[in-house]
Amino acid sequence: MPGYPVLPEGIAYGGDYNPEQWPEEVWHDDVRLMREAGVNLVSLGIFNWSLLEPAEGVYDFGGLDRVLDLLHASGIRADLATPTSSPPVWFRRRHPGSRLVDREGHVIAGGSRHSFCPSSPEYAAASARIAERLAARYAGHPAVAMWHVHNEYGWANPHCYCETSAGAFRDWLRERHGDVAALNAAWGTIFWGLTYGSFDEVEPPRIAPAGQLTGLQLDFMRFSVDAHLANFRRERDVIRRFSDLPVTTNFMIPNCKPMDYWRWAGEVDVVSNDHYLDAGRADSHIELAMAADLTRSVAGGAPWMLMEHSTGAVNWQPRNLAKRPGEMRRNSLAHVARGSDSVLFFQWRASRYGAEKFHSAMLPHAGTDSDLWRDVVDLGADLGRLAGVRGSRVEAEVALVWDWESYWALELEWRPSVDLRFRERMEAFYEALWREHVTVDFVHPSADISRYRLVVVPSSYLLTEESAKNLHRYVETGGHLVVSYFSGIVDADDTIHPGPYPGVLREVLGLSVEEFHPLRENESVPLDGEGLTGRIWSERVRLAGARAVRNFAGGPDAAHPAVTCHGLGAGTAWYVATALDPDRDTDADAGRGLRGILGPVLDRAGVSRPRDLPDTLELVRRGDYVFLINHGDQPVTVPGMSGTGVFDGAEYAGSATVPPGGVTVVRSAGRA
Repeated sequence: MPGYPVLPEGIAYGGDYNPEQWPEEVWHDDVRLMREAGVNLVSLGIFNWSLLEPAEGVYDFGGLDRVLDLLHASGIRADLATPTSSPPVWFRRRHPGSRLVDREGHVIAGGSRHSFCPSSPEYAAASARIAERLAARYAGHPAVAMWHVHNEYGWANPHCYCETSAGAFRDWLRERHGDVAALNAAWGTIFWGLTYGSFDEVEPPRIAPAGQLTGLQLDFMRFSVDAHLANFRRERDVIRRFSDLPVTTNFMIPNCKPMDYWRWAGEVDVVSNDHYLDAGRADSHIELAMAADLTRSVAGGAPWMLMEHSTGAVNWQPRNLAKRPGEMRRNSLAHVARGSDSVLFFQWRASRYGAEKFHSAMLPHAGTDSDLWRDVVDLGADLGRLAGVRGSRVEAEVALVWDWESYWALELEWRPSVDLRFRERMEAFYEALWREHVTVDFVHPSADISRYRLVVVPSSYLLTEESAKNLHRYVETGGHLVVSYFSGIVDADDTIHPGPYPGVLREVLGLSVEEFHPLRENESVPLDGEGLTGRIWSERVRLAGARAVRNFAGGPDAAHPAVTCHGLGAGTAWYVATALDPDRDTDADAGRGLRGILGPVLDRAGVSRPRDLPDTLELVRRGDYVFLINHGDQPVTVPGMSGTGVFDGAEYAGSATVPPGGVTVVRSAGRA
């Protein structure tokens, strides 16, 4: 199958288009304004199942026919969706067994999307049927550029606990474990005498007294991913009988914890992602960069598609802040810098009713005489000038290990501290590297990591023996590894690896951990030298070949190692036994936090990066293009820039100055 949509040259620009919300005479205004803004792609038909099939087996495609013809006449392509994330009301009434059931056994009411059981056979049949009708009718339509199956799998129905799901889960367990003895061994059911006599005795992990089997919970999460994948594959395969255009579905990286997107990556023809800025975070631009890097990594380094983001405020956060002047442009171009070949929004025209009527759009309620609309038009022009970026790649010398299964396992109940959160350490290490101007990839722990100069393991509580051997080989053959605390502790079934902590990482790190000493809320511990302070965690490290780089200077592990280094073969492995914060340039103790530890490691690993730039300046290289994004309120002069400014045609010979809040993109000199 092709891996890339057939679009006009350049970056795809547009968003979700829901013409069914408006009188037909408005559609002509829409396409006129789309052309004015430079829109060349819209996602179409995501929520119109009830219009296309107003009663079971009764179809009406007249409206969709007219919209597609209108788009084609205006030179705008369609990412045509199957509307299966929002089944019609008649479907729910006619098939009550398809209704979603929560962990407490409540049947979830309708009135919203995603209110169906992912394992429902009635849903499977109905969704395949509407997908087939759409594919058969529109496979040859000249406006259709690609296919968009469903919308945001796992958003509101990641798990269902009904009896249909229970039966499907038992079948899944039989396939995974083979016999009930193997299941009992994997889950450690002998503890508390919870041994199963047959698969028929297994229930989903519904609400239960504290201490529910963690193996049961982990397997149910894996089963639920497979249930959604089965629904996607079914529709995708139906479409492929009629069309060879790319098929995708929109991920929600990194904010949909229940979906293991490493599992999904190989199923889509092009990876696409929805990302919405967390307006409450002062560092939201760093979280955006992390999401984009993780999406690119899930895509295997290939260009990907930003399928949805917002022009301004969303409607579902506690405080829905409008974006500040220049912020939408910075956000959009940051995604492009990190590998996206599209800038698409939810949605084209702001809705007057429904749950998202206060959500921003490309064409706001204020209309075309608004700053937002003018920014949308200007962004379209900018993207037109960036046409040459399309198809190029971002190269990284550093990788962070990210595993959704470890994310799930770490955050189950009864861990040594409630402060052990997967994204807390992941984001801390990412931010420290971002502020060091280091572009990173993300990798699964079993992936080939041989090409990276440095691999960082911020939070791998669950780590299999095979993945640990992968890290060991990497270091032995010359790689540099950094591991944070509480990693390598359990296997895929949440069983502690035999022997002292950190289990399967003891040998590569050259140490063992005798005892964990989690810290109290808001407690910190000092480290010797340079004013380093740790939070959340301390532990009693015993050296077994490693050497201490820093010791704890106080707390329960005073005078014992806090940061270690171990030479192994041709490489080196570091260990950090407490939570160091990613210090900022403006901090009084700048250079004495996590960056103070990582800086020398980056140097030893030979990681190239710009020096002497403020950490408000984001610098990313993509192919022949250098993106300079200034998140600060002062101009920044970046040395080493030679080439042509993409937006203004300026020639740079040695440096480029980026205005406050601005974006400069330089195409390298001497390249076609």
